[in-house]
Amino acid sequence: MNEKFAQYRGRIAQYWNAMGKNQKILLGASVGVLLLSVILLTIFFSRTQYEVAFQDLDSTDSAAVMNYLDTNKIPYKLENGGTTISVPSADAAKAKVEAGSQGLVQNGSIGFEAFNAGGSMFGSTDREFDVKYRNALNGEIQQLLNNMQGVQKSNVLVNLPETSVFVSTEEKEQASASIMMDFKPGYRPSQKEVDGYYNLVKTAVPNLSVDNITISSPEGELLASTGVGGSAAGSALALETHYQIQHKYEADLKRNIQQFLGRMVGMDNLVVNVQSTINFDKKKTDQQLVEPLPNNSNNGIIISEQSDSKTSTGSSAAGGVAGTGATDVPGYQATDGGGAGSSEENSQTTNYEVNRINSQIESGPYVIKDLSISVGVEKTRLDVDTTNGMNAFLTSLVRSQLIESGQDVNDDVLIAKKVAVIGQTFASTSSDASASGLSTGWLIGIGLAALAIIAGLVFVVVRRRKQNAAQEDDLVVPGKVEYPTIDLDAVNNESQVRKQLETLAKRKPEEFVNLLRTWLVDE
Repeated sequence: MNEKFAQYRGRIAQYWNAMGKNQKILLGASVGVLLLSVILLTIFFSRTQYEVAFQDLDSTDSAAVMNYLDTNKIPYKLENGGTTISVPSADAAKAKVEAGSQGLVQNGSIGFEAFNAGGSMFGSTDREFDVKYRNALNGEIQQLLNNMQGVQKSNVLVNLPETSVFVSTEEKEQASASIMMDFKPGYRPSQKEVDGYYNLVKTAVPNLSVDNITISSPEGELLASTGVGGSAAGSALALETHYQIQHKYEADLKRNIQQFLGRMVGMDNLVVNVQSTINFDKKKTDQQLVEPLPNNSNNGIIISEQSDSKTSTGSSAAGGVAGTGATDVPGYQATDGGGAGSSEENSQTTNYEVNRINSQIESGPYVIKDLSISVGVEKTRLDVDTTNGMNAFLTSLVRSQLIESGQDVNDDVLIAKKVAVIGQTFASTSSDASASGLSTGWLIGIGLAALAIIAGLVFVVVRRRKQNAAQEDDLVVPGKVEYPTIDLDAVNNESQVRKQLETLAKRKPEEFVNLLRTWLVDE
């Protein structure tokens, strides 16, 4: 065994000594790269890849998950102060499913599953049951809220009134709920989502009204809108909607102005500011109009007509002497003898029908009450013609937008006050300065890199020249080439000469060729 090992070692040493210097360096570098690659690949493929399986845990849930992982001998890593637990990627899915099925992750809350746990063999008292029920109800609501989008964690406290048969419905105490919610960084819930929180708590707790629910966050109280049953402060939904509409209107108008004027002076030389006032009131008007028919002398259509005519004739009896009777009034002229009389009565009734118009006018909101536009232009791009053109465009735009505002849009002085074109020299912004500084830095870096590359190339060339010069100095200057000779006179046997020539040709073919040339030259 030792002899074979020695033979192998000798062969390796012989092979190593037979190689040149460059070959030895290349072989050593290749072996080193190969060993390093094998080591790195071994470390990479043998390294355990961890994956985040549980995050945003409190201390109770972290302890429960750690106990489960230790019991099942699953390695894990604690991160972010114990709120995040990472497990190997191969065991991540299994750990999530089993931890979820066992109810280990509850975000610090205990739901109705607490009643499934074994209790005392004698049962629990009413007081203990009420405490467990309230804790379970708080935990269930907390779990529901934590599953909402953007919610990081929440704390819920529900107060339930004590039931009594001696208290009337009016005197009965109502349930209430106090909730503290923390949202993920950068998340802001919309009013619809806030209303959803109120409705969720309202339906989860019996006999609970929205007025008795308080939801707060570190930024302040979250109020429900009026439609959900909240206070008047819940009109924040309407205010937010109005703000969005006004902001969108101003943004669209600003973009249109920039697109139109930007072609004239350039987008970088233009700044537009739009300020508007919008009327969000909604009106409903009922009109009942009566009008005569047109082309009918302001008369209507005759729908009925009635005419009556009466004539009467008769005679009167003879009277006595005026004022002479016992019963007569002194001085009263009595009728003279009998005479004839007649009377006539005519009447006509005509009924007309006119136009009756009943109108219900409902005017929508979103009427522009006032509008002002200010445009700033780079001073070098602004001349008299450009200024007049911009004023004409902006004036026409303001007139068209205020047509229903109730203002006199034909008043040039009034409209001119709502338009302003300002010519100024723009100051360089921080973004421009940073961009220019960045480009200068890149140029300096590129220049330094180019100089370093050139210096490296010069160094390599000079070094190679020095190495070549040193190698040339080390070489022995050859003198006159002395070729091997064979003393033919001293050799008596031709076979010996032939053997010497064959040996010389095999071992030193170049010298053999030179010897032949020398013989030919001598001849």
